[in-house]
Amino acid sequence: MTSLPNYGDLRAELETLTTEAFRPELSEIDRLPTLEIARLMNGEDATVPTAVAAQLPLIAAAIDGIAERMARGGRLVYAGAGTAGRLGVLDASECPPTFNTDPTRVVGLIAGGPTALSTSIEGAEDSKELAAADLDALALTADDTVVGVSASGRTPYAVGAVEHARSHGALTVGLSCNAHSPLAAAADHGIEVVVGPELLTGSTRLKSGTAQKLVLNMLSTITMIRLGKTYGNLMVDVRASNEKLRARSRRIVALATGASDEEIEQALAATDGEVKNAILTILGAVDGPTAAGLLEESQGHLRAALAKASG
Repeated sequence: MTSLPNYGDLRAELETLTTEAFRPELSEIDRLPTLEIARLMNGEDATVPTAVAAQLPLIAAAIDGIAERMARGGRLVYAGAGTAGRLGVLDASECPPTFNTDPTRVVGLIAGGPTALSTSIEGAEDSKELAAADLDALALTADDTVVGVSASGRTPYAVGAVEHARSHGALTVGLSCNAHSPLAAAADHGIEVVVGPELLTGSTRLKSGTAQKLVLNMLSTITMIRLGKTYGNLMVDVRASNEKLRARSRRIVALATGASDEEIEQALAATDGEVKNAILTILGAVDGPTAAGLLEESQGHLRAALAKASG
């Protein structure tokens, strides 16, 4: 006779997590009118930014560490399972078109590999060894940063990724939605956005997922600002890979310079379509090759290159 697995210990552990808490006041939510359920859900979502705000000093400290290492050539690596893993892959995949980063500079790892983006891979999240193997495939260095993402803060894949990365000298960040989590304890920078129990008990793709998305947006976006990927609030490193982005590129040059359409076209033609370089040729009154050289000397920071051009 095959014995049944004993889930008692894990069940007891889950019952201690805020993200898994049962809310009896919502036990008849399925009997409410659709509009009332929508209002309840919207009210729940409105509490998330406040929970994120409580962690802003810790988020900022993590960003400064990430940016320092990426400026030396390091990478930003997200590691998570399920929703958390998908959010990391999403954030990483949006960096090349937004900031013209090499796809290898911001990487999203999900337990179970790419197939897990759309299909549940049973058991993958339970393996610390799988996380270590995925990171070993990247040949981590001390200039890299690994961000473990897990709503519960206990997912073995995320915790294992942080532990393995730290043992290799990489900077580590643990992003969870429960206080006193093993993930935060394992990381150099623990960020715990406590959003409280979910509308549907244990459905951490809801408030927890929203909180993780907001924090990941901050980690990548502000890091890129620190790296000079923007000029003010303009995406001057945008990669014009389709018609919409080509139109946006021209609008960005116009907003930054106030130049005429003709001047903008000439500048983009002289710089192979590179928005940042085109802006520099207009505002710095230099040619394309000079703009490229000044930006290289300035590690890609447009303000610094403009200062050199005018100096």
